Amino acid sequence: MGGDLPDYYYRVRENGAAVFRVDTENRQRRIEMDQIAVVNIRNGDIRAHGDRELSTDDMDEIQSWMEYRRNLLAERDIDDILRTVDHLNLTTQWAQSKAEPDQLDEVTDSLLLAMHDLRSVLVRKKADRLLKGK
Repeated sequence: MGGDLPDYYYRVRENGAAVFRVDTENRQRRIEMDQIAVVNIRNGDIRAHGDRELSTDDMDEIQSWMEYRRNLLAERDIDDILRTVDHLNLTTQWAQSKAEPDQLDEVTDSLLLAMHDLRSVLVRKKADRLLKGK
């Protein structure tokens, strides 16, 4: 492997990560990963693994990673939504120019209900924002 390895490795999980300390300074010159904590991104919980005590440096590093991860996930959420807008446009084009009647029958009700639900939420949220702005 080229370059220096980081001091910490984060095995991403659904709600956070398992945190490992990376060690390459041993007699066998092998990479050893020692789990030191489990973190929950949603509630900010950091739990030491087993009977370990986390140092101030460990806590600072983990909190820094959690902030980075939250920002990354927020960016991905927006990107996913913008991709959805593109996909809706492609779906519109498909329905207008390529869809066969039986294909439209298969998807129309589901699409209409999903779009109605989305529109209702968006209109309500926009109204709430406008009222708070006054």
